Amino acid sequence: MMAATAGGRLRQRWPAALGVLVAAGTALGLDYGGQAASVVAASGFVYLAAAATGRPGAAWPAFGVTFVLVGLGLAPTGFDPVPWLCVAALGIAIFGFVRAGWRPAWSLPLQSAAMLALGAAALLALKADHVTGGVIVSVALFGHAAWDVWHHRTGRVVVRSLAEFCGVLDVLLGVGVLVVTLTM
Repeated sequence: MMAATAGGRLRQRWPAALGVLVAAGTALGLDYGGQAASVVAASGFVYLAAAATGRPGAAWPAFGVTFVLVGLGLAPTGFDPVPWLCVAALGIAIFGFVRAGWRPAWSLPLQSAAMLALGAAALLALKADHVTGGVIVSVALFGHAAWDVWHHRTGRVVVRSLAEFCGVLDVLLGVGVLVVTLTM
């Protein structure tokens, strides 16, 4: 009976467990905190994609796309996903506006504003020195973690599993970025 209960809990908390794994894998690969700027841009893109399509479940496929782009950016390829994510976000916001307009206010308009702020933070972190860039990334991740909690609580825009995953990822990676930044 105890094993079934533990297994049931794990099945319920898989988003948090996945968030721990992705955060650890990302943080362990960082040479400096600003390298995680693409995660900041990706976090805004995922929510915007769900809002623009009007499908909360679209957040997971959007995450899959950003996971590949962020991975390419963290690999020694010279590829920078941040500008690409920002341009793609503009395109998906236009698509969402044409599809459904600006209502409700908590959906596409709010997610567009968040993407604008997160995209700007990511771009600024890329241009800043390593310490400043790391602090910007960390603060943006902590801010987005609060965003995740609000969306998890309200059940709006994205599915709760994505909000839970992203909240755990953002907090743990934010801490990891701070550690990398302050110990370099």
